[in-house]
Amino acid sequence: MNSKATESRNDSAPFSSLPLSPAMQENLARLGYVAMTPIQQASLPDILAGHDIIAQAKTGSGKTAAFSLGVLQRVDARDFAVQAAVLCPTRELAEQVAQELRRIARAEDNIKVLTLCGGSPLRPQAESLAHGAHVIVGTPGRIMDHLERGTLSLANIKTLVLDEADRMLDMGFFDDIATVARQTPTSRQTLLFSATYPEGIGKLAARLLRTPREIRLEEKHDASKIRQRFYEVSENERLHAVGQLLDHFRPVSTIAFCNTRAQCRDLTDVLRAEGFHALMLHGDLEQRERDLVLIQFANRSCSVLVATDVAARGLDIAQLEAVINVDVTPDPEVYVHRIGRTGRADEEGWAFSLASMNEMGRVGNIEAALGHEVPWHKLSELTPSDSAHLLPPMVTLQMLGGKKDKIRPGDVLGALTGEAGFAATQIGKINVLENFTYIAVDRDIAPMAVRKLSDGRVKGRKVKVRFLQD
Repeated sequence: MNSKATESRNDSAPFSSLPLSPAMQENLARLGYVAMTPIQQASLPDILAGHDIIAQAKTGSGKTAAFSLGVLQRVDARDFAVQAAVLCPTRELAEQVAQELRRIARAEDNIKVLTLCGGSPLRPQAESLAHGAHVIVGTPGRIMDHLERGTLSLANIKTLVLDEADRMLDMGFFDDIATVARQTPTSRQTLLFSATYPEGIGKLAARLLRTPREIRLEEKHDASKIRQRFYEVSENERLHAVGQLLDHFRPVSTIAFCNTRAQCRDLTDVLRAEGFHALMLHGDLEQRERDLVLIQFANRSCSVLVATDVAARGLDIAQLEAVINVDVTPDPEVYVHRIGRTGRADEEGWAFSLASMNEMGRVGNIEAALGHEVPWHKLSELTPSDSAHLLPPMVTLQMLGGKKDKIRPGDVLGALTGEAGFAATQIGKINVLENFTYIAVDRDIAPMAVRKLSDGRVKGRKVKVRFLQD
């Protein structure tokens, strides 16, 4: 994989420097596209040259215009076969992307862009496909529905775009994306855009992309976004100090790192006794137990993950507000790696460390590695909130039925946003395992979601749903 890093610059190149048709240049100027954003400047030369790319880009960075230009460059308006497909995690994003594509496509003659998403009847979409379309934009589940019904063919695809790929993986669409891609020619160009780089992105890229150019912006991670604080504690204060930190700063999602499994167990027991939603992750857990812990922590229905370094290896959790070093690690590199899990992308994060007098040598090694002294604060500064412990914003539901029953995330999302009447924003991650499906829903709607799912149908059949207990 060829990798390229690009800094955000003020002297960005103009769109007029790109090898685009005069009609397209005129349309871009009319739409107000003059100077390229960093992601456009970094990716467009490779996109227009026909390379596969994997690019770090978030909403608002200008990525839609970048891949739209690549898509439209390869579309033959005289051929009404579907020549490009853009996969998006949500109906809302798909609608935005389709609108932008249509604006940019005004320079070309009669380019038809069709949106294929759940929440709308299948038949009108099928009829539109029968009349021909050049570009489809949609959610993986609905595109799979059309493929299964034979109303959509991807045999003539020249460009496949995966937009906000990390969110699609969060929602459990890995298998659907891979299935859609298998029905496109291997000669296609594949463009993958993702705001973060969890482990699944690497697996997806390895499966779908050919010698991709990797584009990451150097502004991606800024250590100054991590606010570090050290607290001196005695051994008998250490475990209770974790709860004090949680009550004072009230982070929604926290990883508490311990040096040993025994410390993990002790801290989890203390936190649960104090009323926190805490789960532990260590090397003694079986794979199924580990999966359930990670599902609940990643979908924000568990507030605190108590973990050892080995057990947490490879974890990349989005929106992690805080890291607590319950013990000071003897390895300064491990410290840097621990705290680097927070403060990702545009977010800020807290890194708290508890240190006893006999750990001051380790703290000195960390200061030497950081190149500056660490800031110290007193436990007495921590004041408990007037309200109760902060509850996780989501609740996990367990549904009987999974991959063996051919259930897909889109089926569950459709059941909740369709007949059940919930908004897509009230539904979190949907993890489909072999025999069970785990659904994160807003805490406020959890009891009603259980009732409506139990009373309704998923993929045409009755299902059993219950709250997942820690």
